[in-house]
Amino acid sequence: MTAKPNIPAAAAIELTALVSYTEGGIASRVIARTGGGNVTLFAFDADQELSTHSAPYDVLVVVLEGALRLTIGGAPVRAASGAVVRIPANVPHAVESPQRSKMMLIMLQGHAT
Repeated sequence: MTAKPNIPAAAAIELTALVSYTEGGIASRVIARTGGGNVTLFAFDADQELSTHSAPYDVLVVVLEGALRLTIGGAPVRAASGAVVRIPANVPHAVESPQRSKMMLIMLQGHAT
């Protein structure tokens, strides 16, 4: 089963324009979903966080704006705009946004290499 795409094909779109900040909250938007994974954009208002959780697949976090503080398996990782961070499958992690920030999360379903 092929999922309906959430952005048009053959069009150049500014990623940061696809998700808007929410006052005092976190906004998200799935922009692609297939059997191999999905891509979700997040917009964090200042001082927002995703509490500790884990995913059954490797995840890539790409910081699009601002800066994030991640905790991955207990280790702190700071990532500014333009950075990419890999989170291994089944490793507990959390995301904190000390300032307004946007990120793209890419979930890679299947086996990691």
